[in-house]
Amino acid sequence: MRVLAVVPARGGSAGVPLKNLALVGGVPLVTRAVRACRRAELIDQVVVSTDHDGIAATAREAGAVVVERPAELSGATASSESALLHALDALGEDPEVVVLVQCTSAFIDPADLSAAVRKVLDGEADSVVSGLPTHEFLWTAGGAGVNHDPAVRPRRQDREPEFRENGAFYVMRTSGLREHGHRFFGAVAVQPVPARHGIEIDDPEDLELVRALAPFVDAPEPIDVDAVITDFDGVHTDDRAYVDSEGREMVLVSRSDGMGVSLLRRSGVKVLVMSTEQNPVVAARARKLGVPVLQGLADKRTVLRDWLTIEGLDPARVAYVGNDVNDLGPMGEVGWPVATPDAHPRVRAAARVVLTRPGGDGAVRELCDRVVAARPEPPAAAARTRPRLGPVAIGDVRVGDGEPVYVIGEIGINHNGDVELARRLIDVAAEAGCQAVKFQKRTPAICVPEEQKGQIRQTPWGEMTYLEYKERTEFGREEYAQIAEHCSERGLHWFASPWDVPSVAFLEDMGVLVHKVASASVSDHELLRALAATGKPLILSTGMSTLSEIDAAVEILGTDRLIMMHATSTYPLPPEEANLRTITTLKERYGVPVGYSGHERGLQISLAAVTLGAVCVERHITLDRTMWGSDHAASLEPSGLEHLVRDIRIIEQAMGDGVKRVFPGEQAPKARLRRVTV
Repeated sequence: MRVLAVVPARGGSAGVPLKNLALVGGVPLVTRAVRACRRAELIDQVVVSTDHDGIAATAREAGAVVVERPAELSGATASSESALLHALDALGEDPEVVVLVQCTSAFIDPADLSAAVRKVLDGEADSVVSGLPTHEFLWTAGGAGVNHDPAVRPRRQDREPEFRENGAFYVMRTSGLREHGHRFFGAVAVQPVPARHGIEIDDPEDLELVRALAPFVDAPEPIDVDAVITDFDGVHTDDRAYVDSEGREMVLVSRSDGMGVSLLRRSGVKVLVMSTEQNPVVAARARKLGVPVLQGLADKRTVLRDWLTIEGLDPARVAYVGNDVNDLGPMGEVGWPVATPDAHPRVRAAARVVLTRPGGDGAVRELCDRVVAARPEPPAAAARTRPRLGPVAIGDVRVGDGEPVYVIGEIGINHNGDVELARRLIDVAAEAGCQAVKFQKRTPAICVPEEQKGQIRQTPWGEMTYLEYKERTEFGREEYAQIAEHCSERGLHWFASPWDVPSVAFLEDMGVLVHKVASASVSDHELLRALAATGKPLILSTGMSTLSEIDAAVEILGTDRLIMMHATSTYPLPPEEANLRTITTLKERYGVPVGYSGHERGLQISLAAVTLGAVCVERHITLDRTMWGSDHAASLEPSGLEHLVRDIRIIEQAMGDGVKRVFPGEQAPKARLRRVTV
């Protein structure tokens, strides 16, 4: 080892209690010192000498070796040299150069550290001290000039700079340190550091100052988080509102923010908008961005804590961006507090990152880009090189590229527990030209959350608990036997989405040809393992799922007999949330046939999905959209289903094979209209 850096970081501090663990830019001072050393090209190893368990743990996490400093070397009068010599002896090392780095300087440039080390290694100096160049005139209390003659005041540009020791770091030849017992010996040189890097933290005012400067001094870095939460006013907007003569409010937003949020969501980062206001403008913008929103919040901090718990997120891996004092609470809960550049001074001081773009003018996009920059690149290249899988056989039907679109009429729970209604819906699907119908199968005692089981529900059968209602609408073996028989008579496949492991066994006993994984079950790995064990073809719906969640599901299910369904789990689905190009994304990433499960009103989106390569289409069906039940409103009535299947078949014919040719119907017009000139 040629160069060893030692960071003395005792637990005691007179000016700022436990100063070395104080956060600057969201990072403890001892961590900042260790990171600067580790990034310095010429430093081989970093040691933190401390008497405090918390500092030791933080130092190890930052990548330093820890030397426990004895009590007699940890008092306020103990010299830094004693910590250096003790660390050398404790390690049993005798490097050529030792570097003393102080946590009290928050902004140490690794390049400055390496430049100072180079001076010692090259023999230019035996000891190097960091210093700020200055042209200041110094005076004694008695009015005498210290570094100047008051009668002769040369201009600044005519004076050679002097250097003020700033205490950031000291570099010395180890042999000289051992010989002299002091950091200054032999040829002493100064390593200049810029003024913005030279502030020493001795008291609380210094700490507040460097905290305010950190967002502007620290080099921009990727923000590695799993979730981004934003305030609305002043972040998505410029904090101004426009009111027309009718009292309707409008705000100014940046179009680029929408693409940024889309990139975040594609990379698997959760996004949430929080606002103290209850305003339809906020809801409309969140709906446009396709992200959830929590409005009218009196206590953002408490709501944020609850949301993080529900989502299972580590607060240290969450960013919150705000602009005003009501954002200080939630900013204090996360590892990445972020502020807009025009935020309240207290908000900027509390931020780990201050953006360069103001609210309403690309602030959200800037944050999104930095978050996406920290995400690992999806293995797109691997997906492209993966051999494309052929069509998946479901009974006597092949589902995949180049095959007729497999149309599924999803009855789901629209039968309302009435087997006769289910039979009528099967007839609707058969007469429209579907190939299959799909149901849902649950064990209510397992699937209904405990807190919902006793809730009272008003139903067409009277008042009952939610558990009783779910049991009332669930089909058993007798009903599914009738369904299976009727589907066979009408030439349809039938299957279901099992929501629990016992339901998988039930459907296996019923002899279904294929199983469907509902979007809600993508992360239920116990259920996925049970489905994979059946060896049957599987249809995986991907609504409300990130690519990482889908990756984990595919690891369990495999790809040999897998069909994916692009879906957005909004009922009914607004067009701006359809995101149909995800069909291509899923095909390229996983190399499996991909279909579309739609919850929109109308036919246009489903038909567009077919033109983008959807190999199957699933739509909820009903006899009447006004019927009682949660899914009827987003379902197709008989005529709509008939038109959908008809138009899909027309599109299949119209897509052709991509080979440019002159068709027979063009020959006569060509002969009549084409003019050839030379």
